[in-house]
Amino acid sequence: MKKVILGSLVLLALSLSVACRDTADKAKSATEEAGAALEEAGENLKEAGKDLEEAGEDAMNAAKEASENAMEAAEDAAESVKEAGEDVKEAANDAADKVEKKAK
Repeated sequence: MKKVILGSLVLLALSLSVACRDTADKAKSATEEAGAALEEAGENLKEAGKDLEEAGEDAMNAAKEASENAMEAAEDAAESVKEAGEDVKEAANDAADKVEKKAK
């Protein structure tokens, strides 16, 4: 009877040993997979950061270009107003000259 009990205990110990080894292997495998997933996530975040940086640079360049275009448009408008003022002044002088000639 003692042999049967001892044999059962040995079988139980062996099965626990195999189960523990299997659990350890599974845990190691899961750890490795998690590490790979974290590494991939890090690479994806790095790429997203680069994309965001490029988008920011593009936005700044577009804003700079828009500002330059607005300044050019304002300069053109100011020049047009100046030219129009000169034309009005010239027309007023011509009209005054004509009135003066008629008055003589």
